[in-house]
Amino acid sequence: MKVRERLTRTRFWGERKKDLLRIALAFSLSIALCALNSNAQSSSGMGPSSSSGAGSSAGAGSDLGPTVPTPPGSSTYQGSVVTDKPTGDVLQLSIEHAISLGLQHNLGIIVSQANESTAAGERLRQLQSLLPIVTGDFKAAAAETDLRAEGLTIPGFPTIIGPYGYQDVRAAMTWSLLNISSLQKYLASKHNFNSTQLSYEDAKDLVVLTVGNAFLECVADASTVRNDEAQVQSSKVSLDQAAANHQAGTAPLLDELRARVDYQTQQQSLIAAQNQFRKDKISLARAIGLPLDQQFELADLPEYVPLPDIDPKLAAEQALQTRKDLQASAEAAQGVADNRKAATAERYPTIAFSGDFGDTGQNLDKSHSTFDAVGTASVPIFEEGKLRGDARQAQSQLDQALAQLSNAKGQVQADVADSLYDIQTAAKQVEVARSNAALAQQELDDAQARYAAGVADNLPVTQALASVAQANSRYVTSLYQVGVAKLELARAMGVVGTKYQQYIGGK
Repeated sequence: MKVRERLTRTRFWGERKKDLLRIALAFSLSIALCALNSNAQSSSGMGPSSSSGAGSSAGAGSDLGPTVPTPPGSSTYQGSVVTDKPTGDVLQLSIEHAISLGLQHNLGIIVSQANESTAAGERLRQLQSLLPIVTGDFKAAAAETDLRAEGLTIPGFPTIIGPYGYQDVRAAMTWSLLNISSLQKYLASKHNFNSTQLSYEDAKDLVVLTVGNAFLECVADASTVRNDEAQVQSSKVSLDQAAANHQAGTAPLLDELRARVDYQTQQQSLIAAQNQFRKDKISLARAIGLPLDQQFELADLPEYVPLPDIDPKLAAEQALQTRKDLQASAEAAQGVADNRKAATAERYPTIAFSGDFGDTGQNLDKSHSTFDAVGTASVPIFEEGKLRGDARQAQSQLDQALAQLSNAKGQVQADVADSLYDIQTAAKQVEVARSNAALAQQELDDAQARYAAGVADNLPVTQALASVAQANSRYVTSLYQVGVAKLELARAMGVVGTKYQQYIGGK
């Protein structure tokens, strides 16, 4: 009687547990459906075809497709990979030779090449998802079974079976015959690969701009050193003249002290200019991959020639057609658009095939062919959380990519306008600085002549020396600014990699 009551009680609680599990499952499904409907209402019908959303690129673990490699930063182009060894000779380095070395050894170029290889590998990986996968394997098995260990005891039947074995050689194939999402991801990877190729071409332009800028800095430093050397010699003449006049009693000690201060001040300027020249030569060597122990001199220095007038509208139109970074952004945006389509296609059915064929038997001499073929059609039924999440994430990436592309177009036009203004301003500064330098030198010559004739003291000479130094410094600075402005205009128009010589030379 007690046993029957215990069994009845156990059956009762077992049925109650089943009812409770059914209720809990139904309650969980209701909550999930309510949450999905609430999300749909809050996003105004956000679905695979929606165009709203904001955010950044996909995070780790996203299966929406590959992301475009980040282009190298501007600091990357200041470095290089040194492969050559220094020679005992002094290298005569022209700007063409420097740019050629930079295109081979600059770190920005190498990083861009690595990004291109990464994108090529991603494209192949996405392509494989559309191709059949064929594998082959060979199996050789031997076994012996203890039936008693398996809990089997059959009267009159051996308790130990074996040893027995088989050999099997087989080829297996799996093929996703229809998968629209994988196809769209492959198309996105192609656009991303094209984007990295264009980014590599743009990296060449940035190398030319970086190396050209570093070379022009060294040219400006060399001019500053020559000007300071001339000022040291000129101030030394004034010092010798003041010392001689003081010894002769025709000039006070103040004139000699003033001249000595001017001489030492010019020496300080020369020391600082020489130090800056050495440092900028190191920066140039780092950008083009020269060993730091390699001695080199600047050769074939470009001369200043004003550029002809350029139509801003035509220049902007040319830039929109030729800028590689803008084309890379457009390809990247198209890749993100394909990823958005791939997210929508996750709802579509997929059709796959798998099969194998081979021989199996006790050994390969006594084998028989066997095969297996399976066709599968899969349709997502209840994956709304993932499907809507992927669609929203992909749409957010697309909105961001389109916004960045629109901003890039505006930035290209702004770059052209800024560069044209810089060239016009720098060209005017060159003319004014050249005139000021000539006038300052004439003032110095007159002051030295008056002092030598005993008409005046050497205070005007000191003032004239300072004016000459300042005028020459401004002239050198203006020449450097106009050279950099020309390179930046060529970069803004997307032709710096092919026509930088024409822009620097003014042709």
